[in-house]
Amino acid sequence: MSQTHEDLDEEEAEQVEPVRPPDLNQESNRSATRLELFFDLAFVLFVARCADVLAKDETWHGALIFTAVLTIGWWAWASATLYANRFDTDDAVFRLLTLTAMAGVVAMAAAVDKIDEPTGRWFVFGYVLIRLALIGGYLRAWWHVPQARSTARLYLIGHSLGAGIWLASLAVPAPARYWLWGAGVLLDVVWPTAAARLKDAVPLHLEHLPERFGLFVILVLGESVAAIVTGLHDGGWKPAVVGTAALAFTAAAALWWIYFDLSGGAAKRRLAVEGDEVTKHGVHDFYVYIHLPLAVSLAAVAVGLEHAVLHGADPHLTAGTRWVLGIATAGYLLSAAVMQAQLGRRIRGTLLWPGAGVPLALLIPLLDLSPILTVGLLAAVLAAGVVIGFLLHRAGEVRTAKV
Repeated sequence: MSQTHEDLDEEEAEQVEPVRPPDLNQESNRSATRLELFFDLAFVLFVARCADVLAKDETWHGALIFTAVLTIGWWAWASATLYANRFDTDDAVFRLLTLTAMAGVVAMAAAVDKIDEPTGRWFVFGYVLIRLALIGGYLRAWWHVPQARSTARLYLIGHSLGAGIWLASLAVPAPARYWLWGAGVLLDVVWPTAAARLKDAVPLHLEHLPERFGLFVILVLGESVAAIVTGLHDGGWKPAVVGTAALAFTAAAALWWIYFDLSGGAAKRRLAVEGDEVTKHGVHDFYVYIHLPLAVSLAAVAVGLEHAVLHGADPHLTAGTRWVLGIATAGYLLSAAVMQAQLGRRIRGTLLWPGAGVPLALLIPLLDLSPILTVGLLAAVLAAGVVIGFLLHRAGEVRTAKV
């Protein structure tokens, strides 16, 4: 009797070793794993907690703290993603290292609004735990993958220096402690960036990379959806609140559309078409780092939308909420424009959109309109951008790949 598909699947599953040495991930059609998606759940909470920091203090001081802590968390996610992009074996050791890093993210999320208090030490411990998990992973890669040793060595140096400086910061009072945090993250970033410029640098998987960063964009966009829900609930479902929420949802949907059908798609096409040339010229580094201001801006947009919906029945929005909305939207559009211009290599189309949306987004807060009109104008600008993007596609001014 011939074996069924279920029997074959069971036999194949039994042949998989629970512990396997890492190897370079170069197979085609690679997609995000269930473990990566589970790992991202911790960052959903982290981004939400960072947004709470800005929501409680819509001033330049609050924006600075929000940007700083979210930058630290973003780099924690990005550095873990870069390791998994190259060396994910999905064996027991890799899973334990990833779950250890995930526990670090949970600690950071729980302490993100208490970094100036004794509880803030858990924020440090969480970041260091993520570094230790990555150090363990790169030590495995260095040992088992000889051709990756020069690349792994620089990552090991960067992550070790970063972890050491962060641990040392526990003995230093604020505000000097925060300067040490910044120095630690900077060193943590510089060495991996140098690794990409080695002649024998280990290449990134250029199909998996845009999928993972696209998923992070969705993760952050989810904050806007959650913000609208919270605003509706706490705003008591008043007619003006409902109207503002509908317009806010339109704005969030347009932000999604702009990335996945325009700027992000143009960037992915460059990665897919040029392949090894992208690696040689460090284009993938630019692709990675441009997502930082884009993600920070999107998270801030969510804060502005929540407050706008919550106060949809008020005659005016506070200056803080207006400027959070305006500056964050402009920051997102500017980041998308820079990505599209640099990676899509179409300057004229980029100036038409998203470029033209940047000054318009900054003009809206100056008008000091009611919440529903403020969000309505913002939604109209972004929706118009979606239409313009479609026309740019048809005119050949933007060439994209599906993200």
